[in-house]
Amino acid sequence: MNDFHPGYLLNALVYSILGIILFIISFAILDKLTPYALWKEIVEEKNVALAIMVGFMSLGMCVIIAAAVH
Repeated sequence: MNDFHPGYLLNALVYSILGIILFIISFAILDKLTPYALWKEIVEEKNVALAIMVGFMSLGMCVIIAAAVH
């Protein structure tokens, strides 16, 4: 237990919150760049292909953000 420092926990929380905020901003930008409303197409129109594409794009953005923040 000698290797634990409270600063490590604080750093993890700060970077987690920063990563989530960056993801939300990047998803909002992605939503603005598409010619249609993503949530309307996925939820109301049941567009499975778009849901899969948005899911993989979200994972890709998360990997990039995690690598940048880490």
